[in-house]
Amino acid sequence: MKSVRGLTAIAASAGLLVLAACGSSSNPTSPGGGGGGSSAPSDTIVVGSANFQENVVLADIYADALKAKGVKVSTKLNIGSRETYIPALKDGSIDLIPEYSGVLLQYFDKTATAVSSADVLAALQKAVPAPLTVLDQSQAEDKDAIVVTKATADKYHLTSIADLAAVAGKLTLGGPPEFQTRADGIAGLKKDYNVTFKTFRKLDAGGPLTENGLKNGQIDAGDIFTTDPLIAQNGWVVLADPKNLYTAQNVLPLINSKKASDTVKSVLNAVSAKLTTDDLVSLNEKVQLNKQDPDAVAKEWLQSAGLS
Repeated sequence: MKSVRGLTAIAASAGLLVLAACGSSSNPTSPGGGGGGSSAPSDTIVVGSANFQENVVLADIYADALKAKGVKVSTKLNIGSRETYIPALKDGSIDLIPEYSGVLLQYFDKTATAVSSADVLAALQKAVPAPLTVLDQSQAEDKDAIVVTKATADKYHLTSIADLAAVAGKLTLGGPPEFQTRADGIAGLKKDYNVTFKTFRKLDAGGPLTENGLKNGQIDAGDIFTTDPLIAQNGWVVLADPKNLYTAQNVLPLINSKKASDTVKSVLNAVSAKLTTDDLVSLNEKVQLNKQDPDAVAKEWLQSAGLS
């Protein structure tokens, strides 16, 4: 799903239901976050991000890598979900965003059946509509997962999503609002595993609302990303996905082809060549647990990778 993760800890503790219900009528892709979107100058790459922390750090990595090679760059971070930023890419409000191969394929082709990294990428390259295009994918992968506490796993003998079929009718699931309609959300759980939860609580995609809800018992299971460092820290259980509801999710750049010059492609492909899943976990630990500045963390990674 890859959606709202980058809320502050203060916001997360202010009340799950209130925050989940709050919204904004402003357009985050426009200057200042309000009004209609506008195209960037032709000599500037506008790098956007979804509104969760990992994606913000990845956007900073892309932006800083491009700046290091003399490309003019601006950023529009924490835009929102795919339903918001894909139109912004098409109309030129932003030019580039870090994406995840499997869910992006499902967004453009709801009938897609590809599972492996190579097959997903091949299908995605055909499915992405002009003027958008994807560049090289990285080894780095971050999947959605259904996560429960160890106590819940022990109580109901849960090791796999399939095990939920017999007990989900007693349980509450937490996740982002779009989890209700996406193919790998509630519909996919029902279709692939015959799993229907008693209640769905609109929170965020693996962010502080979902994490706190799971920790505090306000939900029994949550949609949480596999690179989230809180999984290991809290001893939570990632339920196995034998039917591959969550397909390969390799990080890769999604860019408006009008801005994909040879220099831009070379820089971004070099980032993809270096980025690993272990890197994602480390980046998330530094920002999420150690409260380091995302852009500083991005610059540190670029330097360590020899790309700054």
